This record gives sequence, structure tokens and C-alpha cells, in this order.
Amino acid sequence: MKPKYIVFDLDDTLTYEIDYLKSGFQEIASQICSEKEKAAKLYEQMWAVYQEGGNAFAYVCGRYPTLSLEELLEVYRYHFPSIPLIEGAQEVLDWCKQHCYKVGLITDGRERTQRNKLKALGIEAFFDKIVISESFGSTKPDVRNYQAFATEGISDYYYIADNPAKDFIAPNTLKWTSICLLDQGKNIHPQDFQVAPALLPTYRIKKLKELIDLIEL
Repeated sequence: MKPKYIVFDLDDTLTYEIDYLKSGFQEIASQICSEKEKAAKLYEQMWAVYQEGGNAFAYVCGRYPTLSLEELLEVYRYHFPSIPLIEGAQEVLDWCKQHCYKVGLITDGRERTQRNKLKALGIEAFFDKIVISESFGSTKPDVRNYQAFATEGISDYYYIADNPAKDFIAPNTLKWTSICLLDQGKNIHPQDFQVAPALLPTYRIKKLKELIDLIEL
């Protein structure tokens, strides 16, 4: 079996960022309101403000003047989230390990925030290498974030992500196979494929399970 390195993005690839946002809102509401009913009500109000395009944090500060925006952001960024994996993610990760492929992760964000997500999802141990921008020192699309996975004896690299604006230009430059998981209506940031050809992925898939067939080609 030919050695391969399968590298994943995290947000909107293995877990939906919107689920993390909801989890953060719930954590803020529960810390402010000790009664479950009141906490649930505050969460619903925050969610409604967000859906209307408003700033949910500013809304909370307006209702509770003793709280600062910095305090709310601290809770949001560093809470231990309650989030699920995207459909098919566990099956694909298990498949990669069963086939003895190396598995990596490249994600932009704060070290503690992203590590908490991985621990909450129960998948941290699946990865042979994890690159998180805050601790690594650079963000996508810096090619160094991808070159960190260079491994002797491996020539086939795959990168699975969601954002044409920054995710695929570096792996394309490195001659990796780049794969975009298409938005099924849950991504926070819209996908825009009206970009330069160098930014476009090699393949586009609707479901993560489709990745298995691509890797087996």
C-alpha cells in the first residue's frame, strides 16, 4: 500500500463552526443566569440577534452593563464546547487509520480554543501532526503551514478544507491533491469559487465519505 498523508482543516470541515458559536452562546448564558429557564431564554435572544445580523455580545453587554465585551469573549473563546463531528468524519478518520495513512490537521485559531474543540470531539489522538496558527506562528495560506507535514517516503498528500479564499493555493503549489467539502447550508463563511484558478481545489465533494473514493483512485 502506497504511503499517503491525509491532512484536514478543522472548522467547517470536521465540525461546523456554527455549532461552536451556539455552544459559546449557551456557555455565556449559563454563566450569567443560574436558572436553566432564564439561561435558555438569554441564549434564544442571543441567537436571534445573531441571525438578524446583530452583535450578540454587544446585546448581552447592553442588558448586563457590569459585564465587559472582553469578559464575554474570554468565556466564548476558551469554554470547553459541546459540538458534534460533521457527518462521515468519524468514519473517514477511522478508515485513514485502518489503512495506516498518516493523518494531519491544519487550522487557524487560538491554540487553547482549537485544542478544546479537538478534545471535545474526541479526535485529537487521530492526528500524527497538528498545526495551529497561534502556536505555529503563521496562518493559512502560508506555505510553511503545509510544508511542516513533509515526511520522507511520502509523495502523496491530500488536503481537505472548505475555503477557496485561503485553503487551497498552498497545497496546489506543493502539488498536493486539494479537496473542498461543499457547504451544505451550515457554514458561517460563504464559499466563493469565483477566484483565480490557482486558488481552486482539485476536487469538490458534498459528503466527507466521498473522500475515501478519491484517495483510492
